[in-house]
Amino acid sequence: MRTKTLFVGFRGKNNASATLVKALSEQNWLLTNSVAGLREDIDGLPSDYDEVWLFGVDKNLVDSIRIEQVAEKDGIQRYSKLAEESLVERLSSTGVKVAVSSTPTRYLCNEAYWHLLGKYAGNAVLIHIPTIKHFNEEWFSKMKLYFL
Repeated sequence: MRTKTLFVGFRGKNNASATLVKALSEQNWLLTNSVAGLREDIDGLPSDYDEVWLFGVDKNLVDSIRIEQVAEKDGIQRYSKLAEESLVERLSSTGVKVAVSSTPTRYLCNEAYWHLLGKYAGNAVLIHIPTIKHFNEEWFSKMKLYFL
């Protein structure tokens, strides 16, 4: 049985996450760039996906990506079942530098991640990627190689 996967990014013409998820699959969803609208967007997602890959942008990343293991809201932490060592190994095998964080971020990505982890019972993962400025064709090819 094939895993049903949803790729999620954030809206924006020059948003690297939007560009990436659109290229990876027709099964993609773009979230609003406001905390108020995120919950409504996520509530509107179909519940029948086996796993969700959320991509967010971190302007401090240049030549690497970062896998987030946990999201936190109101003192409650939720953990990803997908952010495992094997994921790091598989992504690294494409030539992408990968870091792993067990410290929740405090911004829009964390809010979206927290809700997705709840909706999909931990079967989601947040991967921070560089901005479009640093997300060149080589990076784009490596990411597509992994996911396609």
